[in-house]
Amino acid sequence: MAQEPMFRRQMQWGARTRKRGKESSSGGSGSSSSGDEDGSFCLSWRLAVEANNVVAWPTVPPQCSRYVETYLINGQYERDLDLIVEEILGYVNQTFLVGDDMDAWILDVDDTCISNIYYYKGKKYGCDPYDPSAFRTWAMKGGCPAIPSVLRLFNILVDKGFKVFLVTGRDEETLGQVTKNNLHNQGFIGYESLILRSAAYKGKSAMKYKSDVRKQLQDQGYRIWGNVGDQWSDIRGDYLGNRTFKLPNPMYFVP
Repeated sequence: MAQEPMFRRQMQWGARTRKRGKESSSGGSGSSSSGDEDGSFCLSWRLAVEANNVVAWPTVPPQCSRYVETYLINGQYERDLDLIVEEILGYVNQTFLVGDDMDAWILDVDDTCISNIYYYKGKKYGCDPYDPSAFRTWAMKGGCPAIPSVLRLFNILVDKGFKVFLVTGRDEETLGQVTKNNLHNQGFIGYESLILRSAAYKGKSAMKYKSDVRKQLQDQGYRIWGNVGDQWSDIRGDYLGNRTFKLPNPMYFVP
């Protein structure tokens, strides 16, 4: 079957979510169930997003802004991250490095190592369309805070002897130095390399770009033990390594 065009899927998903929002808000005058219905829908939507059953979604459904905000800032997001990192560490503790400095681990950067929640607060936690210019302005400030559980994971990986590669879709020319400084200021010290998107990958998907990066690492002789990211495009494609781990992110989708 031919693949359905992405813009059509986006339009259909947007229409479904708008329709769902109208249905849940039109339960009759004085209805007390609309909020519960929205919460139930948004929980199901987030689960479908994290399971990659809902793809190519352009924005968070408008009726889910409060739900996503509550998830991100009231503790559940941090608890989810802590649980996943503990699972990763369980795997790490079972690995036995060869000792030739070729045992590698890959971490994504945005909303894996450092957080953009403060930025997305001003974008209704993903309900507003993606604004590349506004995000670039935010990233240029270099003020993204570390995600504590991932910083802990990073330090353990470095201490254990992994060569940690930070691979990001940020533009190499405009955001390279500020991203390096931001990571350093937040405690990400001792990684092998920070790899940013070069001009050669402008317009190409994140999955293609990151697959090619992993291929280059393997061609250099590195053994990729683990790969962690908040987007499915971080951990899909080719040359994935031994294990992949998906962190939660209900704010945006990167193809």
